[in-house]
Amino acid sequence: MKKLMTFGFALVLAMSAAAVAQDSMKQDTMKSDSSMKATTSVTGKISEDGKSFVGDKDGKTWTISNPDAVKGHEGHHVTLKAQADASKGEVKVVSLKMAKDTMKEGTMAK
Repeated sequence: MKKLMTFGFALVLAMSAAAVAQDSMKQDTMKSDSSMKATTSVTGKISEDGKSFVGDKDGKTWTISNPDAVKGHEGHHVTLKAQADASKGEVKVVSLKMAKDTMKEGTMAK
């Protein structure tokens, strides 16, 4: 009977330790998820050298932190899905697609 109680106590202790370990892992995961930047969609033009992006809406110039993601689209009007870091003035491109131009041939911009 004494061995059975010792075994039961050890089992309860081991299960408690496992539960505490899982809980702390869950909290660490939640902390790292909250530090990720949200992605946003912006339309504008990629520079000719592919290292910066000028937004249509505000005319602000952003440095592209991963210029390989826009390779082949230099000088193009695109819509980016990107993570912006306003304090550094840069964007990390997640994806891009060619923007639909709203101006038709033969019309003048306002």
